[in-house]
Amino acid sequence: MTIVDNKKAFFDYFIEERYEAGVVLQGWEAKSIRAGRVQLKEAYVIIRNGEIFLFGAHISALTSTSTHVHPESTRTRKLLLNAAEISKLIGKVERSGYTLVPLNLHFKGGRVKCEIGLAKGKKQHDKRETERQRDGQREIEAAMKQHRR
Repeated sequence: MTIVDNKKAFFDYFIEERYEAGVVLQGWEAKSIRAGRVQLKEAYVIIRNGEIFLFGAHISALTSTSTHVHPESTRTRKLLLNAAEISKLIGKVERSGYTLVPLNLHFKGGRVKCEIGLAKGKKQHDKRETERQRDGQREIEAAMKQHRR
């Protein structure tokens, strides 16, 4: 079940591969995510010391769960992947000019997972082309809907 999608990632990047990673969370963060108080718009994935981290994801604290702690809403959270996947991602990012972007947060077996994508940046003309294709598809669907009536 999807919690939140990062729609901006699909607009700004060509997503070539997807990986599912676990997220290391504190208790109040898990509760806030279940309440839907999370945003991935400005988030990105960084590699530091052979580990992968989610940076800039905003999780707003619930007032009922954060009375005794002072939560940091945009703290860096560690992502959990197996060692082979991490080494493959590090190689692609360092050599091939790829970047890692968070695509969505979702539940799997009661745990919060982050889907990350191995992506290449789009140029401005690529973004315009994507918009044109979407507009064309929208017009086709509208014409088909009109024709069915």
